[in-house]
Amino acid sequence: MTSSKRLLFYKRLRFGATLASALFASMVGSAHADEAAAKRWIENEFNPSTLSPEQQLEEMRWFIKAAEDFKGMDIRVVSEAITTHEYESKILAKAFSEITGINITHDIIQEGDVVEKLQTQMQSGQNIYDAYVNDSDMIGTHFRYGKVVPITDMIEGEAKDYTLPTLDLDDFIGKSFTTAPDGKLYQLPTQQFANLYWFRQDWFERPELKQQFKSIYGYELGVPVNWSAYEDIAEFFSKHVKTIDGQRVYGHMDYGKKDPSLGWRFTDAWLSMAGAGDKGLPNGKPVDEWGIRVDGCRPVGSSVERGGATNSPAAVYSLNKYIDWLKQYAPPEASGMTFSEAGPVPAQGQIAQQIFWYTTFTADMTKPGLPVMNADGTPKWRMAPSPHGPYWEEGMKLGYQDTGAWTFMNSTPEKRRLAAWLYAQFTVAKTVSLKKTLVGLTPMRESDLQSQAMTDAAPRLGGLVEFYRSNARNLWTPTGSNVPDYPRLAQLWWANVAEAVTGSTSAQQAMDNLARQQDRMLERIERSRVQGECGPKLNEARSAEYWFSQPGAPKPKLANEKPQGETVPYEQLIESWQ
Repeated sequence: MTSSKRLLFYKRLRFGATLASALFASMVGSAHADEAAAKRWIENEFNPSTLSPEQQLEEMRWFIKAAEDFKGMDIRVVSEAITTHEYESKILAKAFSEITGINITHDIIQEGDVVEKLQTQMQSGQNIYDAYVNDSDMIGTHFRYGKVVPITDMIEGEAKDYTLPTLDLDDFIGKSFTTAPDGKLYQLPTQQFANLYWFRQDWFERPELKQQFKSIYGYELGVPVNWSAYEDIAEFFSKHVKTIDGQRVYGHMDYGKKDPSLGWRFTDAWLSMAGAGDKGLPNGKPVDEWGIRVDGCRPVGSSVERGGATNSPAAVYSLNKYIDWLKQYAPPEASGMTFSEAGPVPAQGQIAQQIFWYTTFTADMTKPGLPVMNADGTPKWRMAPSPHGPYWEEGMKLGYQDTGAWTFMNSTPEKRRLAAWLYAQFTVAKTVSLKKTLVGLTPMRESDLQSQAMTDAAPRLGGLVEFYRSNARNLWTPTGSNVPDYPRLAQLWWANVAEAVTGSTSAQQAMDNLARQQDRMLERIERSRVQGECGPKLNEARSAEYWFSQPGAPKPKLANEKPQGETVPYEQLIESWQ
């Protein structure tokens, strides 16, 4: 038998039913060693799980078998720096390597750097990483440029024999966010977190504060349903209460430094919270939360004169409110902070409420000994659905949900992509997903959310579990497919918003500039013809009055942008979710 035939014979035996030959004793020992590692990880780390230990081991046996073609390979993947991905990088990558024999380097870098690396790979065709955890905000980019291999195509094609039988795609709560208008799943969710309303429930329940608030504003202190109530509560704590237990307190928290993270503050659904877009889930149709109108799958304009809503009265109102609240009701230093600098501030105990608070901070907000935690491990704070602005209507999205998802490039060599696909599935497999959720508090599976472990954890998480188990979560969605080039369009936002924050321009002028710049970018993409039938094709410019007279967005300016404040008791809100 020639050496090449012998190698082929050995390879077939690895996948065959017979491993009894003494010639393969070392191979059998290796398989047992892998299974031993799997058992060790299941016993010591991967609990609780929605699977029984026997079912977990069956999943791990599948990974051991599927990884045989890739043993010894060195695979590099990357994601942004949040607690969930730190867990993947430090724990799951090590476990996967020990169990499968595939060596994983899981880099953790800043979100902006992740996008930059991905953009570079898209443009150059050179393989930088074998897989990316990339926000689903780029779904419109990915399905138009053709640089990403859709998960649907992988499962039906090259990865058919390497797709976990228990992957259970319908169990992923963010599946709709990573599905493009062509019906294909482009990215595999691995974590998600919402942008909710956060407040100090212990302060809201103090009888003397409740009485004082009602005497000033004429209604009950509670969870604000609309922006009018949020503004009243912000004014109440910052201007009337001022100190609690001898400490200066504020009725609002935000950030305003000229920095790329200032753009997220707006593209993460601030305009839709005010009511700038159209009805429709997961994103407004035909006008989305960025104010971009589509005709079918074609983006046709951002400015009001082209049927968009980026510089509409509702959008301008949203920017004005952001600036007013930041300057009047937040701590003075907030204007000079970035997203990451402002995030930990509520945990320090001076903030009464925050309208734009990411649940990714939940893990850090629940640490023992914090001023916002009780001695028994329960929080003094709660999270709740965000209030809406006066332009908002039933049937619209109400907030933002970040969905980090595994993304695979067609510039990655197929064998490396398949090995990375195995690791990606490992990080979301039911064997590990519940434990990962409890560590990072960024749930992505319905089965995990409905587990007893999540029920047990709920009292310590301030409403996170209740929110994600409710239908309310459906109104919180990521940036959608109306945005045809997320990286290039997103960078326009923070610079224009910053001009208004510093007072260099008015809010109206800032949004006018932004809308025109987005239109120019859409026009540039249109001229390039690289996005095919779903690429931009700008509408003919018409008067604002024409568009305001049409149904839906853009909407004309309201005569009264501050209706009566409305609140609801937190307990009543929770009951309505059941």
